[in-house]
Amino acid sequence: QVQLVESGGGLVQAGGSLRLACAASGFTFSSYAMGWFRQAPGKGREFVAHISKLGGSTYYGDSVKGRFTISRDNAKNTVHLQANSLKPEDTAVYYCAAKYVPSGGSNAPGAPSIYDYWGQGTQVTVSL
Repeated sequence: QVQLVESGGGLVQAGGSLRLACAASGFTFSSYAMGWFRQAPGKGREFVAHISKLGGSTYYGDSVKGRFTISRDNAKNTVHLQANSLKPEDTAVYYCAAKYVPSGGSNAPGAPSIYDYWGQGTQVTVSL
């Protein structure tokens, strides 16, 4: 069955770094663009980053641009999010998501509703 399993979250001090991973199984990974979203308590799901199915294009939310980097390894069915210069406002549950991209289709990111599969999330807490 389809699985997206996030890991790498934890507690870090402001200014620190974390590297989140998402391991995918049960579908053809290279046919899917991958995204990271986050959700803080009492808030909606926020777009963080997105990478095209072959990794040639990346997109970032304004609040993380210049600090976070998304990458993928299609041979290992994994996607990573390198989060640097973390701030307390980055505290949230981080989710990875997969969006099917047919041949000739758009690799662009979008609202959470356009993603087909979601992981369970990994908690990131940034302290002062």
